[in-house]
Amino acid sequence: MQSLIKLENVSKIFRLGEIELAVLKEINLEISSGSFVTIMGPSGSGKSTLMYLLGLLDIPSKGRILLEGSDVSKFTEDELAKFRGRKIGFVFQQFNLLPNLTALENVMLPMIFQGIDEDKRKEKALSLLNSLNLDKRINHRPSELSGGEQQRIAIARSLANDPEILIADEPTGNLDSSTGKIIMEIFEKLHSENKKTIIVVTHDPNIARYSKEVINIKDGQIVSNHLASEKVLWK
Repeated sequence: MQSLIKLENVSKIFRLGEIELAVLKEINLEISSGSFVTIMGPSGSGKSTLMYLLGLLDIPSKGRILLEGSDVSKFTEDELAKFRGRKIGFVFQQFNLLPNLTALENVMLPMIFQGIDEDKRKEKALSLLNSLNLDKRINHRPSELSGGEQQRIAIARSLANDPEILIADEPTGNLDSSTGKIIMEIFEKLHSENKKTIIVVTHDPNIARYSKEVINIKDGQIVSNHLASEKVLWK
């Protein structure tokens, strides 16, 4: 079976004046459609840089990234943007909701860039917010919502264009443990029932246990790739 995402000898090098900093070094990785993968590593390990490459938010300095068999390096900026818009949804630790928009408007926003008409945008956004028990919060702005509610809105927004891939960067990092559990159960449901490909970036081993596969990265290199252990109760 062809990989959904494949990295071949990928390196990412940042240049600071005359200094070269290799953040990722010769990464080889395959992610299949419908998988639930956690990328783990300490601060500075390169896991966020890897996430940006997987999400087409950046391109490698060396090596190739293949998406459904197509080499990303051959995509134009417009093609990359269109692929991201159709195929990938993002959820971030800081929520990244627009403060002047309501919950409903935040979820509708990604659909504007796909040319979906207003009635359909509103219908889809309402459906997503209802599915996440946010039907009573649709006209609230982010400052009027709890952290857990904001993250659920961010998840709804990430699903607006029905992407195949969801990428979450420390999605529970700003939440208490009970709220974090709720968020991870949403991702688990999206994987098991909606067959989404889930990629979570975290330093928390308890988050990793929700996934099926754990990739450990250290000093810019993958040091292990293994099946996740059994789930444990949150404390």
